[in-house]
Parts: sequence; structure tokens; C-alpha cells
Amino acid sequence: MVQSLVKGALVEDLNKEGDITSRALIPATRTAEASISNRKAGVLCGLDFALAAFAQVDSTLDLTPHKKDGDTLAVNDKILTIKGNARAIMEGERTAINFIGHLSGIASATAHLAALIKHTSAKLYDTRKTTPNLRVVEKYAVHCGGGNNHRIGLYDGILIKDNHIAVVGGVQQALDAVRDIGKNMVVEIEVDTLSQLDTAIAAGTDVVLLDNMPPDILRQAIARIKEAGANITTEASGGINAASIVAIAESGVDYVSVGSITHSAPTLDVGLDISIN
Repeated sequence: MVQSLVKGALVEDLNKEGDITSRALIPATRTAEASISNRKAGVLCGLDFALAAFAQVDSTLDLTPHKKDGDTLAVNDKILTIKGNARAIMEGERTAINFIGHLSGIASATAHLAALIKHTSAKLYDTRKTTPNLRVVEKYAVHCGGGNNHRIGLYDGILIKDNHIAVVGGVQQALDAVRDIGKNMVVEIEVDTLSQLDTAIAAGTDVVLLDNMPPDILRQAIARIKEAGANITTEASGGINAASIVAIAESGVDYVSVGSITHSAPTLDVGLDISIN
């Protein structure tokens, strides 16, 4: 997957013509040394993509990593040194930096939220709100940042959402409908109200997604599950961010799922500095 994604990104950037600016300015035999470093602190992810980008452009480039995915980065840490043909370094630069910046941004955002709730028993999870064709990679970045992966797609887990409930006519009907197909799988259902939760508890489910509930309602929901003696895992979701995640995690939920760590994580500021030999 790494090689194919990088190949597509290089084609997008270079097409058939290559870096026409560098070819016009830099002699074909000129060599250089470059280093990639981060301008802001964060968590590294995407190093293999950077290595693949430079290797695909020119397999003779000398590549020396100084960090590995999952490492915490202080400001201006050296991540990778590249030595060799100057044109090749310039051709691979943007693709390498884009991958590291994007994936490290996700890892860093994940690490930030995970640290905020470290004192609780709640676990941080991602969602399916990812960039098309990059889901597996972005979920890997979440893992590098200390988060956990929710289902990969619609095929590997049953999660009954509000629109499913609307189509089939209610929580009870939805859980009844999946009972046969889901007997060997974990079944999760989204509820918006305590009334829906009561129905889900009575009908039977493995996991309940408590959607857009404030901390006080979450505590009531957890109390109802305990009072019923139900063995149900709880997941809080819906617009959760750095300002709200602590109170939500402290409510006692088992999981906190956050879409923003993949769909809105700011890119980690990463740059390449080059010197001519």
C-alpha cells in the first residue's frame, strides 16, 4: 500500500515531465545533502512514505532515518537525512513532506487528546471520517498517536446508526433484525435519548453509542445500564473536542470516539533544508 500510494502521489506531482524548474536550474550531476525536520513539536508518522518517495525518484539516494513512527518530536528534531542527486531530492521533497506532515498531524492530534484523558479508564477511538483511499493509513496514524481503531469499514462490524433506526422503525426493530446475522459478531447501536437506551438495554446489545449526550446525561445512562445488570460497553461520540473530552471521559464511559483526529487534524509543520556539496 505504501508503494502504490507514493507512486500515485509522485505521478500527481511530476507527471511525465518531472520537476521542470529543477531541471532548468540544477546541473544533472549536482549532488546535495538535505534533512527533514519538524518546526513544531508532535508525534511522528509517515516515515515509510517519505523513504518510499525518495527511493522511487532515485534508488541511489542515501537515506538515513533518525526517528521512527510513534516517536515524540521536540521542535526542530532531525527526522531524515537524504544525500545524493540534487534534482532527485527536489523531486521527492513535497511528496515526502506531505505524507509526513499529514500523518504526523493525525498522530499528534490523537496523542494530545489521549493525554488529556489518561487519568480516566476511557479509551480514545477514531471513526470512519477519513480521507477517501487513506483510511487504513490514517487509522495507522491514530495508532501511532496512542489511539485505538474503530471498525475499518461497513463490512467488519455491526453499528446500527440513527438512519438505520429511522428506516426500520425503531431501536427494538433494528436489534431484532440483526439478531441472526449478528449472533457471532459484536453488535453496537446508536441512541440519542435515555428512552432509546432503555429499549436497547431490554432488547440486548453488546455496545451502545451514546450520541451527543452531555456528561450529566452520560452518567445517567451508565447508571441505568448498571441498574439493569446489563453487560454493555458504552461509547460516547458526537462533536467531542479538546474542550469537552475530559468531562466526557470522566463520566465513566468505556470509549470516546472522535472524528476530528482524522478529518480535522492540522498538518504538522515539517520542512526540508538542503545544502549543495
